[in-house]
Amino acid sequence: MADIEKNIKKIPIASDHAGFDLKQILIPYLEEKGFDVVDMGCYSNESVDYPDIIHPLAKEINEGNYEFGIIICGTGNGVSMVANKYPNVRCALCWKEEIASLAKQHNNANIIALAARFTPVDIAKKIIDSYLSSSFEGDRHLRRINKIPVH
Repeated sequence: MADIEKNIKKIPIASDHAGFDLKQILIPYLEEKGFDVVDMGCYSNESVDYPDIIHPLAKEINEGNYEFGIIICGTGNGVSMVANKYPNVRCALCWKEEIASLAKQHNNANIIALAARFTPVDIAKKIIDSYLSSSFEGDRHLRRINKIPVH
């Protein structure tokens, strides 16, 4: 019997220096779940400007090269602001499981942002799990999402 190759989804992840340690913990966590994680920086605790790190990831999501991404900084606010400049990105700052689940169900978020300075590791993992186990509900939510872009 031939082995069936497991379909492994790729997840890009990026952080600034404040989110580096959390990112380093989340990468093997996601890999253990069978995801192919693409680390898009930064690569140390040395100070960086978060837009330089987040723009490449957000651009990839915007162009449809990945379905979903994770971005991290100290508060999650700066990275969210950068990501949400792209018209096809819907980045949600998530601080608890229910927020992540609803971000997917109602907003079809394709990036979640985490606040490394305020989110314990166990909660960050639960946030990611909650997002990944949720599905977009469509219907009235799709109508609302279609009204987000500025024309």
